[in-house]
This record gives sequence, C-alpha cells and structure tokens, in this order.
Amino acid sequence: MAFIMKKEIHRAAGRGITKLNWLDSRHSFSFGSYHNPKRNGFGKLLVLNDDIVEPGKGFGIHHHDNMEIISIVLDGALEHKDGMGNHGIIRNGEIQRISAGSGITHSEYNHSSKERVNFLQIWIEPKEQDTKPSYEQRKFSMKNNELTEAISPTKGKDALHINQDASISIAKSGKGSRISYKIAKKGNSAYLFVIDGRITVDEEKLNARDAIGISGVSEFQIEPEISSEILIIDIPLN
Repeated sequence: MAFIMKKEIHRAAGRGITKLNWLDSRHSFSFGSYHNPKRNGFGKLLVLNDDIVEPGKGFGIHHHDNMEIISIVLDGALEHKDGMGNHGIIRNGEIQRISAGSGITHSEYNHSSKERVNFLQIWIEPKEQDTKPSYEQRKFSMKNNELTEAISPTKGKDALHINQDASISIAKSGKGSRISYKIAKKGNSAYLFVIDGRITVDEEKLNARDAIGISGVSEFQIEPEISSEILIIDIPLN
C-alpha cells in the first residue's frame, strides 16, 4: 500500500508576533496573546518561539510544570538560573533541556550588555506527569551534510534525554547535498523548521524560518538549494 505524505506548511511571515521594547518574538503556534485556532501546536509540540532579546534584558523568575522545554541559541548568549541551583550560559551550538515535571522556577536573560541574543524555545508535552524536575545543557559539534540528534527519548545516548517519545535533530548542509530523514518512532510525524537557507521537501520550497509538518510517511528527502541549517522535531501527534 502506498503512503501519502500529508503536509502542513507554515510560512515565516504567517507567524504570530509579540513585540516589546526588550523582546521581538515570533510564534509558530498560539502563544500568549497570539491565538490562532488553526495553529494550536503540532501534536505534542506546543510551542516554537523564535526570540530576540535586547542586551541585559530577559524573562524574570517564573514557574513551569509538566513541560519539556528546549532552548537552542542561534546567536549570542543566554543566561539561565533556576530554583534547583543550576546556573549556566548557553551559547551558539549549545542546547538546554528542562524537564519541569512537578514544578520549577527559572529565569532567562541575555548574558551580554552589548549584543542581542536570538534563540529558539520549544515546549513539548511530557509523556509522564509530575516527574522530578531536571536540567541538562550540552554543546554539539555538527558535521556538514549529517543529521545530529540533540534530543532523544532514549537514555544513555549522546543526546539530551526528553520525557516524551520525541527527538530533535539539527543539520547543516550545502547545495547539491541531500538528506534522507527517517521517522524515529513508528506513528510519529515530523515538524521541520528552516533556521537558515532555502530547501525543497517533496517539491515544496521553504525559505529561512518557514516550516512544514509532515505526516503519513516513514521517510522523506530534504534538498538544500543553498547552504542551509534545519531543525527536525520528531513528535507524536496523539
């Protein structure tokens, strides 16, 4: 039986916007004052925010529970403090994972007094509720034209562990290359976000900050048209 790819395309210009004197945020899904009934997440993926924070500014101490929170710094440095005593600086190439579990308080600030910080914040609904809160941060070295798995549901791998049957991979690739992506868990779907560049997926052309939700297939091909960086979130829909 042939599989038919189902596609949900989200263009960069169609994202929600929160603009304050210290924050410029773009929302792929409903978040805060931005509500779009057609964009209430992609399965267990609830939030993908593209945040730019002014020097020295940020999100003060606030509370989360029962959420897997992933921060990926694209430019600059993000300072993290939490109620568990963790304190770290996340820079480009580094990824942070917080399992809020039964509850955690934390703050996030631009570490620099001169430069902006740009980071992606991803929220994923956890598989188990009220678990013990935990925190991880790691630097990843990515090779050209290869997928790097940064988030995994399997403990012991060279990736940050997540409390959900989900994974997150990142790839940098150039024109003329091709990346074949296989869905990590049977029944999952994929949400592909173009961090930078221009790619083609199943004849759909995607530019920087465009995204596509893909379901109904176990594998698909990604063809960069120029040097590109992509993020793939492998996620249960139910």
